[in-house]
Amino acid sequence: MDNVLGLGIESTAHTFSCAVIEKNKKDGRILSDIRHIYRPADGQGIHPREASRHHVEHSSTVLSECIREAGITIHDIDIVSYAAGPGLGPCLRIGAIVARSLSSFYNIPIYPVNHAIGHIELGKLLTGATNPMVLLVSGGHTMLLAFLNYQWRVFGETLDITLGQLLDQFGRSMGFASPCGQNIEELARTSSNYVPLPYSVKGNDVSFSGLLSATKSVAARSKADACYSLQETAFAMTSEVVERALSFTQKRELMIVGGVAANRRLSEMLRDVCRRHGSKFFAVPLQYAGDCGSQICWTGLLESQVKPGVSLENTFVTQSWRLDSVRIDY
Repeated sequence: MDNVLGLGIESTAHTFSCAVIEKNKKDGRILSDIRHIYRPADGQGIHPREASRHHVEHSSTVLSECIREAGITIHDIDIVSYAAGPGLGPCLRIGAIVARSLSSFYNIPIYPVNHAIGHIELGKLLTGATNPMVLLVSGGHTMLLAFLNYQWRVFGETLDITLGQLLDQFGRSMGFASPCGQNIEELARTSSNYVPLPYSVKGNDVSFSGLLSATKSVAARSKADACYSLQETAFAMTSEVVERALSFTQKRELMIVGGVAANRRLSEMLRDVCRRHGSKFFAVPLQYAGDCGSQICWTGLLESQVKPGVSLENTFVTQSWRLDSVRIDY
């Protein structure tokens, strides 16, 4: 089919989102993307059970608003896709239940989608990148990737906590509400006093846990200095492994996706890396950097080009589903 309408459901963590995208050959047009985000108390992280309860309470409203904003009816939908992992088990199950219900009742083909691959595919659609080195940085991922022989290959990743977890855990220690990245970025802009912190790059992998512990002690003296120094150190580590990977692969494109892609200082440092290597820099638009139904919808539409939907008996959720284990044929 040339023109296909897809519905995507995202529920891996704090966000429940539904999106409708119209696919015409290789192009896609987002008709709607509606989200409702679970907000824990200040200083607290995501509680999986409470987040899943939030998704149950808001799923029908989000779905209805998504269909209405797209200007269609549920009968116009050609496929439904859902985030099958990686993510928080209780949250993943809610999205899967909604997708299965729609698929069963309205006889719509259903596609389980890898959430991380969704970030990448939506980024390519929205930026126009064709064969990029990808930096995926979010609460669940810190990975440096390149595509080869039908799979994404890992050129570097975190050895402990992710870049998103680093920012969120540090932010929560100062009483911020999750997600904390924007608060840290704003506070960092008020300082230029760098306090030396642990810098841990091992091969082409990074380690952030020691940096987290050390920065907490700096925050006791100056929160602004701590935020500034944390960003400069963590982003310099990330930029180093990106630069090494670009040099090794000779890639002429770098694309950053995931929630931390919204950080302007990180993009600034990566642009400098790309200038030194003659590579183009692409950042997913701010509106779609975080978790959203569009990433799931678009990836499901791409998969529908080459294979039929799965049976309801073969739908699944997997909390730990690495994107480098997924074969990509489209």
